[in-house]
Amino acid sequence: MNREKRSEIFRRLQAANPSPTTELEYRNAFELLIAVILSAQSTDVGVNRATRGLFAEARTPAGILALGEEGVRRHIRTLGLFNAKAKNIIATCRLLLERHGGEVPAERAALESLPGVGRKTANVVLNTAFGQATMAVDTHIFRVSNRTGIAKGKTVLEVEKRLLRVVPGTYLQDAHHWLILHGRYVCKARRPACSACIIADLCEYRHKSTD
Repeated sequence: MNREKRSEIFRRLQAANPSPTTELEYRNAFELLIAVILSAQSTDVGVNRATRGLFAEARTPAGILALGEEGVRRHIRTLGLFNAKAKNIIATCRLLLERHGGEVPAERAALESLPGVGRKTANVVLNTAFGQATMAVDTHIFRVSNRTGIAKGKTVLEVEKRLLRVVPGTYLQDAHHWLILHGRYVCKARRPACSACIIADLCEYRHKSTD
């Protein structure tokens, strides 16, 4: 795919949604971090349902640490991997207090040193909470990038690095939100809604649906 096509794709996505953001509910960087940790193998809708109760009871590292693992599990047991997530959240809150004064760090290495925080989670927090031009490649972005031809790659890291190279700088800050939402609601895994897609004429997918 050439530069002109990519630019037009992101121009259209921006025109349709000028201020994209995550569908996770949060009020600060800490709540976003916890929500993203919980989002692994869970839907944003399910995470939001769980965090409403959790954050109503505790919304700081110290507050959640005081709940303990059992207290956290009580709020998140509807989510996949809730036992491991509760353990990671408690350990993360402890490290935030011990190493960072209870604040979420704005550096990748510091974020990735927290339990339950991998590269994708760090990228979401850096982008959404701190305004850094990162690319959090999830299954939606991986699929859309490869299917459309925007940025092909065999691994998540390959796609991330290629997107950072080829997405026009004007659109880089919001690009991962547009791609996630496009993959979630239009360019779906089983059957993409090509007839309703605003970039269908620019997409290089060879097996477009017709209805």
